[in-house]
Amino acid sequence: MLAKRVATALVLLAVIVAALAAPSPLPWAIASALFLSLGAFEWSRLLPGAAGRAWIALGVFVAASTAYVVFRPDGGMPPEALAVIAAALTGFWVVAGARRLATHDARGGGWPLAVLLLVGCWVALYELRILGILPLFSAMAVIWIADIAAYFIGRAIGRRKLAPSISPGKSWEGAVGAGFVVAIAGLLAAAVPALSGSLPALLVGRLSGPGAVLVLAGMVALSVVGDLHESLLKRQAGVKDSGATLPGHGGVLDRIDALIP
Repeated sequence: MLAKRVATALVLLAVIVAALAAPSPLPWAIASALFLSLGAFEWSRLLPGAAGRAWIALGVFVAASTAYVVFRPDGGMPPEALAVIAAALTGFWVVAGARRLATHDARGGGWPLAVLLLVGCWVALYELRILGILPLFSAMAVIWIADIAAYFIGRAIGRRKLAPSISPGKSWEGAVGAGFVVAIAGLLAAAVPALSGSLPALLVGRLSGPGAVLVLAGMVALSVVGDLHESLLKRQAGVKDSGATLPGHGGVLDRIDALIP
């Protein structure tokens, strides 16, 4: 099992590095779209009576992402349009996502909602790559750092369960600690001249230090909602993993659940 996990991780790392290192954003657009389309496929299979529609979800995702690349204006999408998309989808995770966790039902909306949310995630990844490798990588790093910090802090001092009926391993101490770690890491990164193009530095430049900390803390909170949401989906479907796409790691959705919001 360990050998499979390592081999899969190395292959994924090689693909990601190659796509990111390409001069054009197109390889990243293709690689990330294929990856997230598998996430749409897995999400749809977790829904009741939707197993036969999983291929439709995958196809719709590929068609939507392809259309976005083809018809995207040469000068880029208007910032106002991106702001509306971001606000609408973030609003879903803040309001509906939290409500779905509270009512213990993550299945509403069917495969169309799954595709919409994953296409929104992909648009963010693609637009960040167009801004540059550093903005994209640093945005993803926020989630990775939060996930790692929450795990180790939770293991060390976690006492109060965050959502015991959904994911017994998560604690309030881990989640809050992750927010602190990300905030400190972000402020330190923003102070490094070589990282002036990173997401934390851009946030500090536009919103000042306190504003950047609030946004980073919000990203951490949303990542927790995404993680718990997928855990609830799997619990309702009665499965341990979202799929078997990645040998030794489970499904694609298992690897990107915190990143989606």
